Parts: sequence; structure tokens; C-alpha cells
Amino acid sequence: MKLEKEDQSRKQEPTKAELEILTVLWEHGPSTVRFVNEKLNGQRDVNYTSTLKLMQIMADKSILVRDESQMKHVYHVAEEEQKTKSMLLDKFVDSVYQGSAGKLVMQLLGNKKASKEDIDSIKEILDKLEKK
Repeated sequence: MKLEKEDQSRKQEPTKAELEILTVLWEHGPSTVRFVNEKLNGQRDVNYTSTLKLMQIMADKSILVRDESQMKHVYHVAEEEQKTKSMLLDKFVDSVYQGSAGKLVMQLLGNKKASKEDIDSIKEILDKLEKK
């Protein structure tokens, strides 16, 4: 049973290129391959056929859902943005920081200069956690 769950989550984990496509869809909502490819080309040079093939693979992996009701197929994300990001962050923290969110936060705050607003938000979250 556990192996089945791990296998399923591994199958759903997006690659770096797939994350670029997800980011476009999260920002703009359901879109055609052409629209996604145009947005990706704003970042780097990407062939339309490469975008098409990758989005087809993502649909086969159930990362995307393809609406074939019209001539131009429209793709949308199968899972909510936060759910995907939470899963990826959990895997990252488990593998790199041995499951310690504290180690991740300390590393992050040590590497990046946090704004006053960021620090205030972090304090607010910590206050809420302490009250639980």
C-alpha cells in the first residue's frame, strides 16, 4: 500500500520544464498550447512542437487535463497550485533537510535578506503556531 502511494506521487512530480508550463497555467488559467508556448518564448527560445509534446505527456501523467471539445485543445492544471507546491516542498524538505522545516527556514533567512514585511509575516505565523 505504501509503495503504491509513493509510486503514485513520484509519477505526478513535475520536471523543471513541466513546472515552467504549470507556472504559465497557474498565472493565466486554462490555455492553448500556442498561448503557453508564446509565454515560454518570452523567457527562452522554445519550439512549439516541444511544448505540444510536453503538454501531451503531462496530460498522460494526469498533471494536466485536456479539453478536446473545441478544435483548439485547451489545457488546464489537474491539481491546485498550492497542493502541487506543498507536495514539492515536502519532498524537498524531506530529502535535503531531513524533514526539518526549521533547518530550511534558518538556511533561507541566512542566505537571503528578508524585508521588514517578510519578517513581520514570519513573526505572525510563529505567534499563531505558539498559540496552538
